[in-house]
Amino acid sequence: MHSLIVVSHPDAQSLTHAVATAIGQGITGNNVQHSVEFADLNAEGFDPRFTLADHRHFLKQAPAPMDIAAEQARLDRAQALVLVYPVYWWSLPALLKGWIDRVFAQGWAYSDTPEGKVVKQLQHLTVHLVGVGGADNGTYARHGYASAMNTQIDHGIFDYCGAPVGSSTLLLPSDGGHGHTHLRTAHEIGTRIFASHGAEAM
Repeated sequence: MHSLIVVSHPDAQSLTHAVATAIGQGITGNNVQHSVEFADLNAEGFDPRFTLADHRHFLKQAPAPMDIAAEQARLDRAQALVLVYPVYWWSLPALLKGWIDRVFAQGWAYSDTPEGKVVKQLQHLTVHLVGVGGADNGTYARHGYASAMNTQIDHGIFDYCGAPVGSSTLLLPSDGGHGHTHLRTAHEIGTRIFASHGAEAM
């Protein structure tokens, strides 16, 4: 089983990157059948801007831009997608949102039929969301930020494409000495991603 971990943070020494690494270690463990590929959007220089070429692809007037076709190929190889990101303004960072805007395109992630129905095309891809936030759980609960993110991201993006969300986790808060706890949680998330497949293979 193969997973793609997409991380969006400009600092390779950040807690966000450490969380992504811990998840990857949890996935692979001692199981040689499980593999991980990391996509560091900042280091790779991914362009998040939805361009005229993307728009023409959306209108079915042109093929997907080459960089987007490459990203979609990476996802086609994976059975699990893990997004690891810092929470900016109670949502995804712009770079990661742009990656979704461009990669999860019509014709690949979903299709619109002439009858106005949406065909969900990513049922094979299980998604795991891991946000690292500075505020505490009480703040998220008091203002409804967690449920708003769930509606916008889990349901609004991935359910629309048919990709089941296997887990959605907010690691809060990111400071105050909670880093080691978050890394343990991240490792546990990784161990659970293909756990049922490992049990079936035994």
